[in-house]
Amino acid sequence: MTRADAIARARHDIASGAFLAELDRRVAYRTESQNPARAEELRAYLEQEMRPAFAALDFDSRLVESPSGKAPFLLAEHIESASAPTVLIYGHGDVVDGMEGEWRDDRDPWHATIAGTRVYGRGTADNKGQHSINLAALRAVRAARGGKLGFNAKFIVEMGEEIGSPDLATVCADNRAALKADLFMASDGPRLAADRPTLFLGCRGGIRIHLDVNLRDGGHHSGNWGGVLANPATILVNAIATLVDGHGRLRLERLKPPRLTNQIKSFLADVNVEPTADEPALAENWGEEGLSAAERLYAWNTLEVLALSAGNIERPANAIPGHANAVLQLRFVVGTRIDGLVDAISAHLVEQGFPMIEVRAAQSFAASRTDFDSPWIKWAAESVQRTTGKAPAVLPNFGGSLPNDVFSEILGLPTIWVPHSYPGCSQHAPNEHILLPLTEEALTVMAGLFWDLGDLERPPA
Repeated sequence: MTRADAIARARHDIASGAFLAELDRRVAYRTESQNPARAEELRAYLEQEMRPAFAALDFDSRLVESPSGKAPFLLAEHIESASAPTVLIYGHGDVVDGMEGEWRDDRDPWHATIAGTRVYGRGTADNKGQHSINLAALRAVRAARGGKLGFNAKFIVEMGEEIGSPDLATVCADNRAALKADLFMASDGPRLAADRPTLFLGCRGGIRIHLDVNLRDGGHHSGNWGGVLANPATILVNAIATLVDGHGRLRLERLKPPRLTNQIKSFLADVNVEPTADEPALAENWGEEGLSAAERLYAWNTLEVLALSAGNIERPANAIPGHANAVLQLRFVVGTRIDGLVDAISAHLVEQGFPMIEVRAAQSFAASRTDFDSPWIKWAAESVQRTTGKAPAVLPNFGGSLPNDVFSEILGLPTIWVPHSYPGCSQHAPNEHILLPLTEEALTVMAGLFWDLGDLERPPA
């Protein structure tokens, strides 16, 4: 059998309906990790769905309990030769809230529903559909090679990604030897665009910054006290404006990343950020001056205001509020100094005349990426182009945050992410979906990558 046969088998998986039936079965597990009542569903997804799927591929698997008790893990492996390359693959089976009753045409989020070229359902894009594509591609390659992969494969499935992967680092550190590999290759997040195969090498980091202004208990009549009582909401919005301006540009140098290198600029030179008709249009005159949209999104830092609170917006009283709060998020790239960031912001606000603002941080994710010079990147890009006839976009990092640092830093692996969704997939919202044409192409891309991995006698140099 040949590479072309493996790709044809992967394509047939979706044409026959087998892949969609499998995905529908997995979507039906209500694996909302943010809901404590779903603990048994999280475990059932691993025990009843994933373990049989891996057994059918001749993988050995075992459940690993989470140290915190929040969500279990599954480790699976298939070893063919001590001299063959080994790939570590990742996926997460947990999802966000299903948001029943909010989906278009009253669709059931726990069923994979086909409408035109879309397949709706919670987890179709994030992440059940994506790791299902990778498993189906492994199956196609194994069948084409007569029951062999040609390489060693390890897989880790977690059930707590949507609550911040609280135990992933500990589980990987404790199982470092079992997870030893030559390459980490997994799928999550969106492509650059639906029609552009994409590789990203890591992720931006993220840290939430809470700003609190507490001046007094309760509100006071705005007529009787206006002009003589400080307004915490007014203070807060003016303080935020010293951090980020009205065009989304960072004003505090401490929030900015190092200057973009020529190497990063060259990789992003042919990357166009072009939303489709059903995606939001890019804002004009927004973001750091002198950068392209791709450089702003994938190679720069952004500070976003996620939430503001003062008084009661639904039933505003004619009163000066006693307190105001804001939650901001800094998305940052590799090289950004985040140590001491809270103290730096506090000192800046004091200098700007806002000593009354309390600054604290929460929910931090590290930034990480594989070096552009890794030979695995050239190997993967050539494989994708051979399969699709299209040069993939190679991005320094995903725009959002993933636990990539666990694999790149704790396990010390070169990391390549091959996403199978697209920016308009409604991830984390009602109407989450995947696209059938993209899914078919993704199946062929992964079959090609896995076939080419089996053709390697040793890791590329």
